[in-house]
Amino acid sequence: MPLVAYLSVGVPPAHLLAVFKQGLAEAGFVEGRNVAIETPSADGHYDRLPALAADLVRRQVAVIVAITANPALAAKEATATIPIVFNVPEDPVELGLVASLARPGGNATGVSFLFSDLVAKHLGLLRELLPRATRIGLLVNPQNANADTLTKNATAAAASTGTEIIVFRAGDAGAIEDAFATLTGQRADALIVGADGYFFRRRVQFATLVARHGLPTIFTAREYAEAGGLMSYGTSLPEAFRMTGLYTARILKGAKPADLPVVQSTKFDFVINIPTARALGLTVPPSLLATADEVIE
Repeated sequence: MPLVAYLSVGVPPAHLLAVFKQGLAEAGFVEGRNVAIETPSADGHYDRLPALAADLVRRQVAVIVAITANPALAAKEATATIPIVFNVPEDPVELGLVASLARPGGNATGVSFLFSDLVAKHLGLLRELLPRATRIGLLVNPQNANADTLTKNATAAAASTGTEIIVFRAGDAGAIEDAFATLTGQRADALIVGADGYFFRRRVQFATLVARHGLPTIFTAREYAEAGGLMSYGTSLPEAFRMTGLYTARILKGAKPADLPVVQSTKFDFVINIPTARALGLTVPPSLLATADEVIE
């Protein structure tokens, strides 16, 4: 029975792991029947990823499924032969995972959903909600490979609108708390939270801090808004993870990563949480409500 290793920064969210397995099952691979799945996790410690990847290589797993950029880079560094199926919110070419989207080459391919390119959209949505906003925070995880790209993209987007971007770097729960306190003290008008696997695990903490500090915040995935965040805009993660399962199945059936073009997820969700908006004293403009894919009442 082939062994698939699902390598991630933290404990996999149950609903996303489930849709990954759904993708596998749609292609004929059912856990426990004809495929085994393990979920090694760095438990939020990015520096543990190289050792985890090296262990998987020593065990000669059939496929390494790498969730987000850092696990993918660790897997790529560890092996040039074991197939890697990545699921990353960045450009895999810029990361060095593949030679090109159409012709990956090497031993890696997968799904890309370009969260790092959405920061300009996030800025625009915040300014539509808060037309007088001039100081907007950006929270990134310094351990994440996307931190510099997010910062560069946000700064470039803000330059054309006269908005000041205040960048904060946080890699643990305490630093996230400090960032909100500092932003409030500096009278920031709103906050953009960058894509990060560790941040995703802290969704409830973010919702609590948004309410405590009264700071309008936009996130990259609907799961944040469902947890109590104000707004989210980004790729539908369940769809991206399902596609990751389908691609893993193709590898198990004998396809070579070098021959499988990188899939770019094109299904986006814009979600607004109205109770959170009310708690923050905000009236959401009809134009925003009309474009939302879901309005949580």
